[in-house]
Amino acid sequence: MATEVSASKYHGLDPAAIRAAYRNVYLSRRVDDKEIQLKRQNRIYFQINSAGHEAVTTAAGMVARPGYDWFELYYRDRALCLQIGVTPYEMFLQAVGASEDPASAGRQMPSHWGSKRLNLISKSSCTGTQFLHAVGAAEGGWRKSVIPELASRGGFQNDEIVIVSGGEGQTSQGEFWEALSSACNLKLPVLFLIEDNGYAISVPVEVNTPGGSISKLLRSFPNLFLADVDGCDFLESYDALRYAAEYCRTRKGPALVHAKVVRPYSHSLSDDEASYRPKAERDRDAERDPLKTMSRLLLDEGIATQADLDRLHAEVDQEVNEAADRALAAPVPAPESALEFVYSPDVDPTSDAFSTEPVHAEGASPTTMVDLLNACMRDEMKRDPRIVVFGEDVADASREEVLEEVKGKGGVFKLTAGLQRLYGKDRVFNSPLAEANIVGRAIGMAVRGLKPIAEIQFYDYIWPAYMQIHNELSNLRWRSGNTFSAPVVIRVATGGYIGGGAVYHSQSGAVLMTHIPGLRVVMPSSALDANGLLRTAIRCDDPVLFLEHKHLYRQTHNKGIYPGPDYMVPFGKASVAAEGRDVTVVTYGATVYRSLQAARSFTEETGKTAEILDLRSLSPYDWEAIARSVRKTNRVLVVYEDPISWGYGAEIAARIGTELFPYLDAPVERVAATDTFVAYQPQVEDFILPQASHIRKALDRLAAY
Repeated sequence: MATEVSASKYHGLDPAAIRAAYRNVYLSRRVDDKEIQLKRQNRIYFQINSAGHEAVTTAAGMVARPGYDWFELYYRDRALCLQIGVTPYEMFLQAVGASEDPASAGRQMPSHWGSKRLNLISKSSCTGTQFLHAVGAAEGGWRKSVIPELASRGGFQNDEIVIVSGGEGQTSQGEFWEALSSACNLKLPVLFLIEDNGYAISVPVEVNTPGGSISKLLRSFPNLFLADVDGCDFLESYDALRYAAEYCRTRKGPALVHAKVVRPYSHSLSDDEASYRPKAERDRDAERDPLKTMSRLLLDEGIATQADLDRLHAEVDQEVNEAADRALAAPVPAPESALEFVYSPDVDPTSDAFSTEPVHAEGASPTTMVDLLNACMRDEMKRDPRIVVFGEDVADASREEVLEEVKGKGGVFKLTAGLQRLYGKDRVFNSPLAEANIVGRAIGMAVRGLKPIAEIQFYDYIWPAYMQIHNELSNLRWRSGNTFSAPVVIRVATGGYIGGGAVYHSQSGAVLMTHIPGLRVVMPSSALDANGLLRTAIRCDDPVLFLEHKHLYRQTHNKGIYPGPDYMVPFGKASVAAEGRDVTVVTYGATVYRSLQAARSFTEETGKTAEILDLRSLSPYDWEAIARSVRKTNRVLVVYEDPISWGYGAEIAARIGTELFPYLDAPVERVAATDTFVAYQPQVEDFILPQASHIRKALDRLAAY
C-alpha cells in the first residue's frame, strides 16, 4: 500500500475514503456488466446502464445521509444507490423480477430504485416527473416543522435535504422548470443533480437545451446555488457537491450541480450508439471514463498500487457474481399477486366503517353543496393537522398582511373561503398556475406523511397534471409493492350546464380517470353526499379524484343540512334517488336531477315508474345495486354527461348486456352528450348535453319495447 497523504489535499477526504469511492465506482460498473451478461443470456428481461456517471453519483452519495435525507433518483444512479446502501443483491432481485425485490416486488424494470429504509422514493420510468416529487418531499418536511401539532411528532430533521437527479434531456420537461421555480420561491433544501452525458438517447444536448448548457440558463434564478463541474472528475464533483449540500442544509435555498459526464455504453441494450455517434467522439469520451480517471488518480497520487487495485477488482467481481447467483435462485411473484396493493390493504373506504348517520343540530337549515364541502374541510383540518389545502386561488390572500382589509378569495367558487384565516398560511396556500406542479408536489408531501387536499380549478385544465395522476399518483403503492403510497385528494370543478361555459369550462370526461387502477373517483349530486363523500376521501388511504359538478354548487334542489363532523358516505354504494318498478336509470352528477324530472313526467303521463340510481362513486361503482334494480325492472337506461361514444356509461351498459342479459326485456339504452365539444351559446349547449326531454324519450322507448 502506498504512503498515506494529507486529507486536506482532497477536499477533506482521506485516502481511505477515496479508495472506498473507487471501489463503489467499480462495483457499480461490474453490476452493470453482469446485468448486461444476464440480459444477453435471456436470464433477465431489461437492462439500462449507469456507465460513465459513477464518479459524480458516488460523490453525491458521500455527501448524503441515508435514512435521514430523502432521494428521488433516476435510472443512471446505480453508484449513488450503492453508496447510500442499496446492495448489489437487491439490484439483481429487481433485475430478475423476484418477489423479494424491496424496490418493487418484481413489478418494475431494473434501475427503478426504491427503498423505505433509505428514504429512496420509488421511481417510475417517466422522465422529469421526479423533480416535483422531490420539491413536495422537501416541502412536506418543512411544513411539518412549522405546523406546531406536527413538529412535536418528529419525522423531520432540521438540516435534512432532498437529492433529486436527472439527465440533461429531462430538463426539457415542464416539470423540471416548475419544480425549480417552486424550490427557489420557497427556498427549499433540494439538491438538483443534472448528469449531462450529452445525449437524450440519440438527441444531442443542443437540440434539447438552448445553448447546450442548462446551468447557463439558470443563473438568474433567485436563491439557487449553481455549480458546473466535470462529472468524471471525482474530486471536483465531491467538492462542488459538499458545498451544494451545505447550502441546502443551512436553508439558504436549493442547489443545482450540472455535471458533465460520459456515456461509454449505448443508452440501453435496445440502442446502438454507433448508429448516431462517430467513433472519434466515442473514443474521446472513453478517455474520460470514471473507471480510467479514478484509477489514474489512485495510482498517480500513490493512494493505491496496481496490486491493490487488482485485489479490489477480484473481491468486487466475486461479490457481484455471488449476488447475481443468489438473486437468480430467488422466488418470483405468484401471478395472482398482481391483484395486490392496487389500493390500500389496510383501509377500505367501501366498508361499513365509512357509513355513519348524520347528526343534525336542532333547527338547522338546509344549505348548499359549496357550504357543506367547506364545512367538511373545516372540520377535517381541525381533526387532523396533517391536512394541507392548496391550489390556484384557494387561499384567502397569499399576502397575509392584507387580510384585515379584504374579504378574501377562497377559491373561484368560494369552496375554501375562510380556511386560511382559521388554519394559517402554512396549511392553506396558493400554488403557481401549473397543474402538474400542484399534483406532483402533493405526491411528495403525501410520501412525507402530510394529507394534501389539492384543488385543480377546472377539470378542463387538469391535463398538464394527467401524467402525474396516471403514471405517478395512482400506481405508487402498486409499483413499490406497498412500500410507498400517496393518499392525495384532488378536488376539481367539472361539467357543463352553466350556460356560456363553452369548450373550456364545461368538460367532464370522467371515463379518462375511472379507467386508471389505483385511483378512487367520486362525484356527488347532493350537498349532503358531497360532505360525506369528501370526508371519506380525506380519511381513506388511497388517492381520490373528487369531482364537484359546478352546476350543482348552489342549486336549491340538492341542499342539505350540516350532518356533523363525522358523517361519512362509503365509496361504491349507490343511492336510490327514486324508487320504481318499470325502468332502471343509472346515472350520476348533474344528470341525476334531470333524470328525476324525466321520471316524474313519465309517471304522470304513463303511470309507470322509473328507479333512479345515483352512483355517487364512479370508481368503484355499485354493481350490486345496478344488478338488483335491473332484475326488478328488466329495463335499463344509462345516463351520463360525457359524449356518448366511449363514455363512462358505455362500460356499464356493456356489463349489463353481458351479465344481466337473461333479465332484460329490452335493449340497454343510453342517453349522453353528442360526440362534440360543448358550445358557448346556451341553446346549442342544451342540444349537446343530455336534457330531461332526452331522458323522457328514452324512457318512453324502453316502456314501449
